[in-house]
Amino acid sequence: MSEVILDISRLISRVRYSTPSGVDRVEMAYARGLSRAYGPSLGFAAVHPAGLYGRLPAATAAAYLDELERRWAQGENEPRQRSLPSVLPWLARLLPMSRPAPASGQGRVYVQVSPHHLTRPEQVRRIVARERAKFVCMVHDLIPVEFPEYARPSGAKLHSRRMKTVADHADAVIVNSAATGRSFQPWIEASGRPIATHVALLGTEPLGVGPAAKTAGAKPYFVCIGTIEPRKNHLLLLHLWRHFAETMPEAQIPRLVIIGKRGWENEQVLDMLDRCPALRPHVEEINGCSDTRLAAVLRGARALLMPSFAEGFGMPVAEALSVGVPVLCSDIPAHHEVGGAVPDYIDPLDGPSWKQAILDHAWKGPAWQGQMQRLPEWHEPTWAEHMEIVVSAIEQLQRG
Repeated sequence: MSEVILDISRLISRVRYSTPSGVDRVEMAYARGLSRAYGPSLGFAAVHPAGLYGRLPAATAAAYLDELERRWAQGENEPRQRSLPSVLPWLARLLPMSRPAPASGQGRVYVQVSPHHLTRPEQVRRIVARERAKFVCMVHDLIPVEFPEYARPSGAKLHSRRMKTVADHADAVIVNSAATGRSFQPWIEASGRPIATHVALLGTEPLGVGPAAKTAGAKPYFVCIGTIEPRKNHLLLLHLWRHFAETMPEAQIPRLVIIGKRGWENEQVLDMLDRCPALRPHVEEINGCSDTRLAAVLRGARALLMPSFAEGFGMPVAEALSVGVPVLCSDIPAHHEVGGAVPDYIDPLDGPSWKQAILDHAWKGPAWQGQMQRLPEWHEPTWAEHMEIVVSAIEQLQRG
């Protein structure tokens, strides 16, 4: 069997962290999925935080992946960010080994699923040339390019560089939704290169089994999951909850639980979270949430709220539906691909409709009942299905 090489640079760069990002979870899913598919024929490689590129012993890579998953599962019992001295032993063990360039031959494929070093096109070119491999890369989204107002000031420029690197060097791309594929198509056309595109919805992460979380006073509550950043539209929800606090009896106001780290360009949202007295009794913010706690909170929610302006995929939608929790989400293409006919889709700017839907779901009204009836019909995207598409893409390159 021809060799497949997986780049795990992103996971190594997260050595100090105890809770994962969405991209971290995807790279971990590929490490596990490709290991099952290729066994000892799978090689691991990385660009180390020290800047060196090379291969990693399979046993070392496996031990590190186990360590990360243990941390993620018990994030609340781990420090949010470990000190540099405490992770130096791992950084030393994970220092890549230099090895001679492999002999030429068909079938070798290099896979990268994070944007980790895509801003350095010359390094990517050298890696692919050194490995004498075809290059498969995942494109998660083009949001910083299409919606620069939601990115950091330099975000659009950096992401454009990443996309050009992919377009210039990849032989095939995996996209997490057809919407992402449509966004990347102009880059393929501009490259003038024949780049195969494969749509593979991300698999739904299995959530831990356990009791649903309880809230004070047994009030119904809603959960919003994701980094607190402008495109996630937390501001809409906070204004709605302030309106509830000003116009409804306190006993009738549902709770809002926001799970996610604080991001960038968020002054208005953070000011409301930190300085709005009306929200304090009704809104809870959870940072550094472990997988165990996330599962409990999500299972107990009346619904997931996801009013994003833009998404490449929308993993929380799949996670909520997978455990039978209704979803109220923005009416955007990526959400429709994930949720199908089950969620209630609402324009992210339509505050009155969000208010009506939230209050309906809070007290199990007709819309909530309708969605509960549709839930059993939802098809859960799985990592097994995703990896079948990836393996097929790899095999096509190997045959070519």
